[in-house]
Amino acid sequence: MACRDNEELQRFVEEAKKVAKDGKVASYIPALAKADQTDLSVAVYHVSNTCHSAGDVDKRFTLQSISKVLALAFVLSEEGPKKVFQFVGQEPTGDPFNSMIKLETASPNKPLNPMINAGALAVTSLIRGATPQDQLNRLIGFIRELANDKSITYCKETAASEFETSMINRAMCYYMKQYHIIRGNVEEVMDVYTKQCAIMMNSLDLAKIACVFSLDGRHPETGKQILSKDVARICKTFMVTCGMYNASGEFAINIGIPAKSGVSGGIMGAAPYDFGIGIFGPALDEKGNSIAGIKLLELMSEKYEMSIF
Repeated sequence: MACRDNEELQRFVEEAKKVAKDGKVASYIPALAKADQTDLSVAVYHVSNTCHSAGDVDKRFTLQSISKVLALAFVLSEEGPKKVFQFVGQEPTGDPFNSMIKLETASPNKPLNPMINAGALAVTSLIRGATPQDQLNRLIGFIRELANDKSITYCKETAASEFETSMINRAMCYYMKQYHIIRGNVEEVMDVYTKQCAIMMNSLDLAKIACVFSLDGRHPETGKQILSKDVARICKTFMVTCGMYNASGEFAINIGIPAKSGVSGGIMGAAPYDFGIGIFGPALDEKGNSIAGIKLLELMSEKYEMSIF
């Protein structure tokens, strides 16, 4: 059962907003520290090509880690799973998204999955292109097609802020370069990755992209098969097992849909064959997930019986 009522959705937003005060906006990336932690918006895009929403759904935000799913879908589509999984694993981790510890203890020395930073960096390094700008342009073109929105671009201020402060990510890149997981120039990989994370859109765009995954790769507006069913399946599986950082298990029990969060406060959720969800709520919990966004999804899951389990 899906949301069919804007007013009810607005009531859920008002209820979920109450917990925003208990979270904090991301401050380790200076540009993200400027966000208003009371913001909360949601769009629900149905496979029937209709949409319900609440809050300021036109407000744009950067994707951050949500971009990991989209980059993975792009690289899987071009390179195929066999090649991609030579460089990144398929197992969840209980460690924080920016932890390096498993790189040292895992054998072989490749990231456990594409949803942690190390794995996402490895995936980004596989994007085809003669230059970093060419790689980025091709990825943005793909994301524009997913959202059916040609205006999507990246935030230069946020990208620069991340590039200047991403020392842990650089360290992971150099470590992986030692083991030939990353083979290109580290600064060029960082250039693409920080701009990838700074790609901007609103909740409606995000819900529409989520709906593509809900429909096994078919776009609800255009009817075009943008992703193969297998690529969509792989991405949704990673969203279930690893998409909400080291709170993924709890999220699967309490809400139960494939989802991916980002430290800007975005959450993308896909209810298979039903609808896609785009949420923006920049106040984060201790795991790095939108605290009001999680509360909102709990209310929605209870009401609309969203769990796939």
